[in-house]
Formats: sequence, structure tokens, C-alpha cells
Amino acid sequence: MSAPSNTAAETIQDLKDAFLFLEEWTDRYGYLIDLGKKLPAFPEELRVDENLMEGCQSQVWLVSHLKEGRLQILAISDAMIVSGLIGLLLAVYHNRTPQEIVDTDPAFLQELGLNQHLSPSRSNGLHSMVKHIMAAAQSYL
Repeated sequence: MSAPSNTAAETIQDLKDAFLFLEEWTDRYGYLIDLGKKLPAFPEELRVDENLMEGCQSQVWLVSHLKEGRLQILAISDAMIVSGLIGLLLAVYHNRTPQEIVDTDPAFLQELGLNQHLSPSRSNGLHSMVKHIMAAAQSYL
């Protein structure tokens, strides 16, 4: 598996640029929904309770493993906006080395304005997913 073409920082800047370009939050939600529609297929056999994220209002299944020194993350949700949030996280963290993941501050989520525009339960779920990804990366260091 080859490294992503952009660094995590470049990907975050691309996301910030997209959010700045889309001035209205309805358009930003549309962008998130589009990200969610592009998620890779999530195998049915992985939709089991042990892969279900806690702290999420909607159902979120998330699995990760190390392959060739890079963390592979696969996730899906039954909610469109949450699937978009997953797409955003995967753009930044998927297929990066554990050290890159740990070194990438999730503060970009706040900089995108997500904390102010998500319901408290969605915001909690987003932070639960980030914690899970960070813990998985940390476990391989």
C-alpha cells in the first residue's frame, strides 16, 4: 500500500479551503454528505457489536489494523452526516503511519467549525471516533 499523495497537513488545508469556499453551512453539510457517499464498502461481516462505536448517536462501525506500517481504517454509519464525518477523518488519518496520526492534532475539526454546527451527540461521536483512531495508532508505536 503506497503512502497518500498528500501529507495530513496538506489534506487538512484542502478541507479548510473547501469549507471556506462553501460559505453556507447547508452547502458544507452537502459537502460532508458527498464525502460520506464516497466511503469504501464496509463488509457486512464486520458490522458486529465489537466494532460498534460507543458515544455515537447513530450507529458507527469502525475497524483498523496495521498493514505495511500504515494504519488502515474502515468505517461506516447509518447516518449521512456521520458518514461524511467519517469520510473527513479517513481523508486525514487513513493509510498514514501511527506516528503521523499521533502527530496530527485533531484541532482542525474545531477550525472547520464542526463543534459549533454539530449537535452535541454528533460532536461527542466525532470525538469518540478520533479518540479511537488515536488510541489505535498509539498502540502500534
